[in-house]
Amino acid sequence: MPTFFMDQHGCAKNQVDGEEISSRLIDADFLAVSSPDEADAIIVNTCGFIEDAKKESIGAIVEAKTRWPEKKVIAIGCLSQRYPDELFNNLPEADGVLGNGDLSIIPEAVTKILSGERIMLVPVQSTAMPSPHYQRKVFFDYPGTAYIKITEGCSNYCSYCAIPLIRGELRSRQIEDVVLEAQNLISKGMYELVLIGQDLGNYGKDLSGQCMLLDLMQALSNIEKDFRIRFLYIHPDHFPSEILQIIAHDSRFSPYFDLPFQHASAPILKKMNRYGSAIKYLDLISRIRSELPMSMIRSTFLVGFPGETEDDFEALLDFQKAANIDWLGVFSYSLEENTPAYSMKDRIPKSIARKRKAILEKEQMAITSNRLRRFIGVTDSFIIEEAFCKDDLCFGRGWMQAPDVDGVTIINTSLKPGIVARAQIVSVNGVDFNAELEYTATP
Repeated sequence: MPTFFMDQHGCAKNQVDGEEISSRLIDADFLAVSSPDEADAIIVNTCGFIEDAKKESIGAIVEAKTRWPEKKVIAIGCLSQRYPDELFNNLPEADGVLGNGDLSIIPEAVTKILSGERIMLVPVQSTAMPSPHYQRKVFFDYPGTAYIKITEGCSNYCSYCAIPLIRGELRSRQIEDVVLEAQNLISKGMYELVLIGQDLGNYGKDLSGQCMLLDLMQALSNIEKDFRIRFLYIHPDHFPSEILQIIAHDSRFSPYFDLPFQHASAPILKKMNRYGSAIKYLDLISRIRSELPMSMIRSTFLVGFPGETEDDFEALLDFQKAANIDWLGVFSYSLEENTPAYSMKDRIPKSIARKRKAILEKEQMAITSNRLRRFIGVTDSFIIEEAFCKDDLCFGRGWMQAPDVDGVTIINTSLKPGIVARAQIVSVNGVDFNAELEYTATP
């Protein structure tokens, strides 16, 4: 039985691909192993979104071949889809280069590579989502949490973004297909389902001409089980306000919104091919908090975009203070080939971008810590992710904490990962909660 090790890189959407690839290989009588030492094939599921991620993925391929020269090292994923010829011709460490346009062909391709062929196989992105969606058997998250990809690609064409080049234009899954997958995951013991896509505010527009997120939520609300739904991500220019009402009436939908504002300066937003403004974004935040007072808002800011002046940066700082966002990730602009921003003039030195990033991050630490204090005294459900028996404590995550990017909740006893615990938040420690256990329940 051939063996493989999956070296996973990139975002949650790429993670879903990695889980599907692993599941398809297992269906094809491959054996997944936990160490490259045991593998016949080392599969590097690459990221090709920004420069740092590309370097990380290439480094992983080179390192794998250097450490295990007798193994087959296979590049799969976004970097392969974006730069197939460059990888195949210039990276001899890769025994195969496979794209992510059609994951069903991966097992046969890996079999050929293991037999000694060096191949490049990168089908173009499909024009439609497969239905019914392939049901995964492998999950890379902590027990009890799973991502559901409800869209593929993106048609927003932000001037800095390579996603349409890699993943193609927007394709949405049918509502009944998503509901079926949700039901299957819940039956497997998943408690938190994270609906992901490049912009959930566009979900269904390719199918019906309008956002169908509310329709999907209504269909999911008919599932008579205990679970939690989280949304990642919604473009703030496309936020469907009607979803606030259903969230207010069904506590299984987390009032957690990841809204990538990216900037607040009108000239920079225009150059980014985005149509919002600081005023519109502050109004959106106010509307959400008015209808859902305990809601959490996460965002990302992009600094160092071509032409970003000190005045533009000051506008972003002012917006950060006025918005009082709960969670924030700050990124420096990455120059990406074949995007409109690639040829823009007035590039910002990396040293200035790093300085601006550091300023925003320092400001955000105080904002986040202060925002989290409103949860002191609140009792809620937390999915347990890690246990530390020696210290008699565990790490849990509430609806107000997204996987991997936010803080955690430290609970004062050791509990089995995957179960759901009711606990009261008693204090804030930086970006984390301290909580005391009340009782446990399984999903």
